[in-house]
Amino acid sequence: MEITNLETFGPLLQQLSFGALAGFAAGYALKKVGKVMAIVLGLFFIFLQILAYYGFVRIDWIEVQNRVNPLLGSESLGQLWQRLVNVLTYNIPFAAAFVPMLIIGLRKG
Repeated sequence: MEITNLETFGPLLQQLSFGALAGFAAGYALKKVGKVMAIVLGLFFIFLQILAYYGFVRIDWIEVQNRVNPLLGSESLGQLWQRLVNVLTYNIPFAAAFVPMLIIGLRKG
């Protein structure tokens, strides 16, 4: 078998290059969506604080903290990351190229 034989390595190279491109695009998009969500959540927080300041609502921040803390634990976030990777790489043969480029896309986005 000759190493320069593109018939042998062509399909593999296609899968790896498509996986890398798809991974980068997915990571980049996730980062952008995350930034938009941060803006939306920040504006929502400001809106709630304005309503609380003027006496329209009362917010029990201790209860909010008690409900949010379990979701932000390292084990919970690790499980969320693993589920995201499992969904994004489901039934694709190029996962080996997809995941590293997903991480690079998240950093570059």
